[in-house]
Amino acid sequence: MKGLAKTFSAQPTTIHRALPGFSSIKRYIDKSNNSITAKILPGEFYVTTQNELITTVLGSCVSACIRDKVFGIGGMNHFMLPLENEDSSNEWRNAGMSAATRYGNVAMEYLINSILKHGGTRQNLEVKLFGGGKILAKTTDVGARNVEFVLHYLNIEGLSIDAQDLGDIYPRKVIYNPLSGKVRMKKLKSLHNNTIVDRENAYLQDLGKKPEAGEIDLF
Repeated sequence: MKGLAKTFSAQPTTIHRALPGFSSIKRYIDKSNNSITAKILPGEFYVTTQNELITTVLGSCVSACIRDKVFGIGGMNHFMLPLENEDSSNEWRNAGMSAATRYGNVAMEYLINSILKHGGTRQNLEVKLFGGGKILAKTTDVGARNVEFVLHYLNIEGLSIDAQDLGDIYPRKVIYNPLSGKVRMKKLKSLHNNTIVDRENAYLQDLGKKPEAGEIDLF
């Protein structure tokens, strides 16, 4: 996380208005980084044109940090695919797309389209990926499925990956500055409570109840 605090010359005293559609995202003044910071949870994403940070804590989920590297417009998502059941398929690996995978597509498309909507251009996009740890006690490795999906998605979309830290068995805390493109990531090798596991288990169960249409270190 070295270098992020220096991005801000003075600690902000007020929080500027978020872009339309992002008012529900929790934002606060982070005194340790002298910055306005948006905190996203599973199923959320945030895009900004301002000099602010975006943070999240990942277990099995994956976050894509994407920005226009010329104009500094960018954001982060936080998503997980529902568990497969006996009626699920792996169509997305071919030409089709399974119901479960629509959640990942929505997470990626919403983030990319919002960046483009606010002035970014596709050819300038810089992509960094984090998460997908094996932390849930499931027969299916949810984190591995999330990683496999996002790598496949970006390959199909023709978007290169500038940096990544995926898999392993640890949760991660990620702090991203879309303006500079800097990411600070810390693997949480010792958890004092089950907050992350409980949150992701609850989110995973919630995904299974939703309609299959899918409603909606430095790097």
